Amino acid sequence: GANGAGKTTLVKLLCRFYDPTKGKILIDGRDLRTIDLESWYEHLGVLFQDYSNYHFIVKEAIGLGRTNAPLAFEKIKESARASEANIFIEEWEKAYEQMLGKQFRGGVEPSIGQWQKLALARAFYRDPRILILDEPTSSIDAEAEAKIFEKLESLPKDRSVILISHRFSTVRQAEKICVLEGGALTEYGTHAELLKKNRTYARLFKLQAKGYQ
Repeated sequence: GANGAGKTTLVKLLCRFYDPTKGKILIDGRDLRTIDLESWYEHLGVLFQDYSNYHFIVKEAIGLGRTNAPLAFEKIKESARASEANIFIEEWEKAYEQMLGKQFRGGVEPSIGQWQKLALARAFYRDPRILILDEPTSSIDAEAEAKIFEKLESLPKDRSVILISHRFSTVRQAEKICVLEGGALTEYGTHAELLKKNRTYARLFKLQAKGYQ
């Protein structure tokens, strides 16, 4: 959907940052408002466009994804590999012990793309049942993006990924695609099904594809 179509609002409702003014959200048949928030959040991992940059040691900045358990260093490295963050982390002098932030002695200042990969590593480290990603690769190069989505596709079958993106190269891989317009769901189906409908999705896909021809 276009900017302002309601994509981020929809996932914020799923996170219960606020409640719907009409209707209800059902989780396994239960109204989300009746589910204990803490237990619901245990299942969620979310990366919004306006994520935070934590000026901590690298392993701690990633480990913040799950604060209710001791840091698991091997899992931190695994999460960094999943987000392609390991490539630049291992180039830094102190690697996973590196301080983030130039304001600290010996600290480094990651680029925008590197900060995004660190935030994505934090989401992977959380290991949620439902992973919500809002434009998670907007500042990441195409090659790294392709590898990240390969990792997402290899997640266990009992995991779900809700992905917001304007890049059709990634959207087309989804099991189901939702098109939002004016806060309403106007199209729903697979990439092939939506192309056959020849409506908004097909028009935007062809527009984007034309730029690569």
